[in-house]
Amino acid sequence: MYENLIIYVVVYVLLELYEVQWQKAQTIMGMLARMYQWYQKSAFLFLLMHPTFYFGIYFVMVTHFNVYAVALLSIKAADVLTKMFLIKKVFIEQSLDKEMQEALFTPIGSVLPYIGIVLYPFFIFMALQ
Repeated sequence: MYENLIIYVVVYVLLELYEVQWQKAQTIMGMLARMYQWYQKSAFLFLLMHPTFYFGIYFVMVTHFNVYAVALLSIKAADVLTKMFLIKKVFIEQSLDKEMQEALFTPIGSVLPYIGIVLYPFFIFMALQ
């Protein structure tokens, strides 16, 4: 079991680093702009650019719907759906209120994109206990 834990955590961290690298920007709006480039090509391609979501689906099945695995998948699904919602609001409908525009252009710290690398392995660890 310990070997599986290490393998799952390493694979997840590598996939999360991939996502962080292709989404990295100074603001959330910058991140959305980078994501929209893929979304414009195809919504399916945009979804493929989130391999941690598919890892979550696999992990839920492997752990037989463990509550921590389901929590990991739920958070990843909410993350992807929120990104798609914001892309639709910002680039397609172009309908944002002033407060949301200000929030999207607020600089984000250099550590924020990497929070998932610390947060999600906890769920993997708990699911395999």
